[in-house]
Amino acid sequence: MHLTRHQSPQGPRWALDGDYLPRSFNLELLLELPQPAVTQMLQTMPTSGPAVDPLLPPLEPVHEVWACGVTYLRSRQAREIESDTKDVYEKVYVADRPELFFKSNGWRVVGHHMPIRIREDSRWNVPEPELTLVINRQREIVGFCAGNDVSSRDIEGANPLYLPQAKVYNGSCAVGPGIEIAGAGQMRDIVIQIEIIRDEVSIFQDKTSSSQMKRTLEELVDYLTREIDFPHGVFLMTGTGIVPGDDFSLQHGDLVRIQIGSLVLKNVVEK
Repeated sequence: MHLTRHQSPQGPRWALDGDYLPRSFNLELLLELPQPAVTQMLQTMPTSGPAVDPLLPPLEPVHEVWACGVTYLRSRQAREIESDTKDVYEKVYVADRPELFFKSNGWRVVGHHMPIRIREDSRWNVPEPELTLVINRQREIVGFCAGNDVSSRDIEGANPLYLPQAKVYNGSCAVGPGIEIAGAGQMRDIVIQIEIIRDEVSIFQDKTSSSQMKRTLEELVDYLTREIDFPHGVFLMTGTGIVPGDDFSLQHGDLVRIQIGSLVLKNVVEK
């Protein structure tokens, strides 16, 4: 089952497998339900279609997006290269407690075919393709999206305390194109791919798999929700296993194409 959110003439509206759900449907209420009830509710909801209006990010203003860092070996290596405090990332990679940080409010997230941004006060900016979990009120994984954790490597590398500035700004969080309803067991070995196109030429492409992640998805969710409640659900980016070379930085006009499983998220860097 695949949920998408659209900008209809009457306002935002959700769709299931390409057909509109009732106008009263919202994700906030769905994610208040336990996992079996989420699936049951969607299976019994009436639809009317087709959903042809433009896509919106597949979450609502009330939702939050959080993110994990250094969950793949490649991410640890990249952080060590960019940073003057290399041992910090080695310690995080091997520690029991993962790195978790706030990424975005729901109202600030951009969706499929919406523009992303790079900071004007940064010289080294990269996309980070990430399996993004959809988590309900009961701390259960009920689905996933494709995510792009756009980051300023030079700002974070200057000092780990600059992480919020490197990660949290307008246009730095893209999620979409929709939500694939699935449990954690269906996400153990999802292929994660990225391609960056500049002036109609592919200048970078790579792929990895969620099976290369050091930590389990349940472990990341457990730490995120230990001392904080998400009564309407939450989205969690699970870290990246793909980092372009040290000589690469995003430029205005670049097209970033991320594919996670069957979900494809495309965004152009805003000029």
